[in-house]
Amino acid sequence: MRLVDALRVVKNPRLVLVGAGGKTTTLFRLARELQPPVIVTATTHLATDQLSLADHLILVERPKDLATLAGHQIQDVTLITGPETEDDRMQGVEAEILESILNLANSQEYPLLIEADGSRKLPLKAPADHEPAIPVLGSHGAAQSWLDAVIVVAGLSGLGKPLTSDWVHRPERFAELSGLDLGAKITPDALGRVLNNPSGGLKNIPANARRVLLLNQADTLDLQAQAQRVILGGSSVASLLSSYNAVIIASITSDHIYAVHESVAGIVLAAGESSRFGEPKQLLSWHGEPFIRHVARKALTAGLSPVIVVTGAHSSQVKRAVEDLEVVVVQNYSWKEGQSTSIKTGLEALPHEVGAAIFLLADQPQIPIELLFKLVETHAGEHSPVIVPQVDGQRANPVLFDRVIFPDLHRLQGDTGGRQLFSKYPITWIPWHDYTALMDVDSPEDYQQFLELA
Repeated sequence: MRLVDALRVVKNPRLVLVGAGGKTTTLFRLARELQPPVIVTATTHLATDQLSLADHLILVERPKDLATLAGHQIQDVTLITGPETEDDRMQGVEAEILESILNLANSQEYPLLIEADGSRKLPLKAPADHEPAIPVLGSHGAAQSWLDAVIVVAGLSGLGKPLTSDWVHRPERFAELSGLDLGAKITPDALGRVLNNPSGGLKNIPANARRVLLLNQADTLDLQAQAQRVILGGSSVASLLSSYNAVIIASITSDHIYAVHESVAGIVLAAGESSRFGEPKQLLSWHGEPFIRHVARKALTAGLSPVIVVTGAHSSQVKRAVEDLEVVVVQNYSWKEGQSTSIKTGLEALPHEVGAAIFLLADQPQIPIELLFKLVETHAGEHSPVIVPQVDGQRANPVLFDRVIFPDLHRLQGDTGGRQLFSKYPITWIPWHDYTALMDVDSPEDYQQFLELA
């Protein structure tokens, strides 16, 4: 998987990188993966030994220094910085110069990548009062709508090391935010607390920008496992995903993306009339609860967020069955037109930052939570567009669709579901060995089989 794909980079992006543990390497890796020409710059100092990562270097001290570039094509990866200082570093550009660079990038439709933090090549850091240097551009400090995403980088090689200036830039600040004592061993939980703190990893990120956390330097299996601890923060819910739109585990120097964690929604399709069955299947009792309640609770327990329940024919009754659960109930007023309308109703209720959605059926309360975990885990590791369970060679439910497929799902018509798109996208099949995943309720005989399940 390429880094630009893991980051879901838009065309001609405006990206800012902050943090520690491989920012500059990541910056230029992104520049190489994007189609040149690309402009790279920095609002903080850059070491002179990093200049060779660019194809061309342009030194500017004032906005008018960029005037000669206005009518010329930028070539390949071009780095724009301030002049060299006495300590073998290049000055960062001021906000006024950066605004001129942004105008140039906009006029020529160039990608623009900005390093906005310093860490003295250490794996971890905590920001000082003036950091990170994410500039406010526009008149009167207007909202930074020009900025697509902020990528917060943290180096996993700092885990297990002592909280000292040998491993952490601004260790006193890191200690304050993490709750660790100076000199104590840096734990995954402590790093997670710093990254999840508004005065730590989240500092100065504009509200409109996509927030991505890159856990870099995952060079060993042990560090990859510890990265999961950083994300979980000692809980059963990926707490960092409540603050970041995506968390990536990677080793940029070895060109490996190991996992991309994003919020995965659950969409429970519960709008049908059940005319053939004779009564609402969503409300059939199983183990003392309605079918719909079992499905919604399992989606929540698996960490799907948000969980959307799409109602239709029996809206008020279905809503009452789940009203005390942390789900979003939406009504499909066009349910008579078929399943495609429920799919679209569910998608329209999703936040824009959701990375994928699992579609669950209201008449399958037996689907195990472990299968939902497996779908989410597979998506994190492979970013597959479609992930489908397979039982004894047969397609089963539920199915996960990556957000890249959402536009096609929106175009479905009539009584059709997502399987109409299986021929268009590569499918990742998950072998599953529980035949009950194939069961649903279409008749009283089917319901009797459910009642006999342990």
